[in-house]
Amino acid sequence: MVGVSPKIAPSMLSSDFANLAAEAKRMIDLGANWLHMDIMSLRKHTNAYLDCHLMVTNPMDYVEQMGKAGASGFTFHIEVAQDNWQELVRKIKSAGMRPGVALKPGTPVEQVFPLVEGATPVEMVLVMTVEPGFGGQKFMPTMMDKVQALRQKYPTLDIEVDGGLGPSTIDAAAAAGANCIVAGSSVFGAPEPGNVISLLRASVEKASLTT
Repeated sequence: MVGVSPKIAPSMLSSDFANLAAEAKRMIDLGANWLHMDIMSLRKHTNAYLDCHLMVTNPMDYVEQMGKAGASGFTFHIEVAQDNWQELVRKIKSAGMRPGVALKPGTPVEQVFPLVEGATPVEMVLVMTVEPGFGGQKFMPTMMDKVQALRQKYPTLDIEVDGGLGPSTIDAAAAAGANCIVAGSSVFGAPEPGNVISLLRASVEKASLTT
């Protein structure tokens, strides 16, 4: 995957909510690139890139407030933005955030192609490898076909995977072409989270050398 870099994004959904500031600092100190957020803000506690995934029906309504709250990336679902994604992407960019689009397991990958190829394109595609909404689910390996299709079509695109990622599943995701890895339980639940972050990054880096 020449042209893209590995970005390991521990999911704050699996962190200790009573100690978010400390958890954010701990993950960055342990080597994480991004912190994956599910509509919550840590901006006053960290300078990290805040990778925000909005599982909402009206993402347009959240752009302004997410921008003001300090979100770095704003990822919306294609399933709720079929008719207004061009306006939504423009609004996200004008608010100073990086636009991304997510798709659920049942959504054909072809639905996001126009968003990557548009005049004002998204800059990341998030392939959900579980049904969105809660942590701890099992990784769906069949979703790697979507990742592979995206990587073959868009060699320099940031492709993120979210759901069930950890030491036992990272190699499949990395080999398919994913370079942005959201990991929740496997990082926060590990005795040595830093070792897991390093392992995830190493897998993406190794795959990038063989593609």
